[in-house]
Amino acid sequence: MNSIGLYGGTFDPIHLGHLITAQFVLEIRNLSKIIFMPAYVSPLKVDYLSSSSNDRANMVEMAIKDNQHFKLSMYEIEKQKVSYTYETLIHLKKEYDNIELIIGYDNYLVFDKWKNSEEIFQLAKIVVLNRKVVDLNPEMMDDRFIFVNNPIVEINSTEIRERKKSNKSIDYLIHPDVNKYIGKEGLYTGEK
Repeated sequence: MNSIGLYGGTFDPIHLGHLITAQFVLEIRNLSKIIFMPAYVSPLKVDYLSSSSNDRANMVEMAIKDNQHFKLSMYEIEKQKVSYTYETLIHLKKEYDNIELIIGYDNYLVFDKWKNSEEIFQLAKIVVLNRKVVDLNPEMMDDRFIFVNNPIVEINSTEIRERKKSNKSIDYLIHPDVNKYIGKEGLYTGEK
């Protein structure tokens, strides 16, 4: 039975760190594919003004198009409301038996604040990314989570948006097609 990975987020914009991490998790966890799920509105970012959901989905699609194991899902965007992982997992369970939810270490620390967090364990295995050099204290490690030793890529979407706004290069941080799209659509410059 093949497992699939669910990699959700704002992806504003998706960057090479997301792609590198996803590829390593795919291999480490022996997954058949990873579904990238851009959030329409993240429950933990309701005050954050992002690019349009269509722009973010377009960028994800461009970034993952060359990897046959990466797929885009528009499920949360098409719902057009705040996205809760619990509801998304119930939806995906109709098609997939074995789901591994990929979350960052920052989300691991606040996982108890997620809607229906206890029920999520019944729907998926939860894989925690190593986002920073963290000396994991065994007392802090909940054995219901799977911690993976992925490479730490110091790229973040906030920095990319700030660099673009300041007219600095974002080459080598994002997929070249995403970079062209950002330029063509005038994203992160205050023009759109």
